[in-house]
Amino acid sequence: MSPFGRSFADGDRIEISGAVIRLKVHARARRVSLRLDRSRREVVATAPSPRRLGEAAAFARDRIDWILARLAELPSALPLAPGARLSLFGAEVVLGVGAGRARLVKPDPDGPGQILAPGAGEPYARAVQRVVKRHALEELSALTAIHARTLGAAQPKIALTDARSRWGSCKPAVGVQPAVIRYSWRLALAPPEVSDYVVAHECAHLRELNHGPRFWALVEALVGDPAPHRQWLRLHGARLHAVGATEAS
Repeated sequence: MSPFGRSFADGDRIEISGAVIRLKVHARARRVSLRLDRSRREVVATAPSPRRLGEAAAFARDRIDWILARLAELPSALPLAPGARLSLFGAEVVLGVGAGRARLVKPDPDGPGQILAPGAGEPYARAVQRVVKRHALEELSALTAIHARTLGAAQPKIALTDARSRWGSCKPAVGVQPAVIRYSWRLALAPPEVSDYVVAHECAHLRELNHGPRFWALVEALVGDPAPHRQWLRLHGARLHAVGATEAS
């Protein structure tokens, strides 16, 4: 029995001093650890096996000051609700309510664009997110095609994720199977030069499956100095994960 007087299962959530802690089993983990999940605005306590979840919960309790400090650093959540404003690849859009299929209305010279979706609450938010993802897939695919062509590489398959800690990943081609590049759909919310950098970064992996000097030379040839874009993601990436989140009650 754990010090909490109960046993735990993978996926259980506990509350300590107002902070939500999610318990997770990860078979590859070597030890108990804590991780901040910015998009869900909670801390994940990971254990190598179910029998050590009580230990993970106790570790979270012992580190509650660290947990509260990390949660306090998170930017305010931006729920996807009517009236909210987003920036999609640098273009401002306002969320509104409209009948029929959720859709993006491109901006005109007189004002911002709109995302119109039916309903309210969580169904509305999911519909808006689908629109943003469709737009992200279109734009990121187009950028990928440009950079891959510049590098003389075959066009990879493109997929979207909502990864918590990576903005992109590249799986190399195997035999007749093409390479696969996965991007966080939240790159649609970043400045266009930042999302373009991430695309260039992953496309450079089509030629160099490492982060050595030749890899960075390819990135610089595609988008110039990557340092400002990397810094932007370090400083402001949490803001992208706050979009669509809700404040903890």
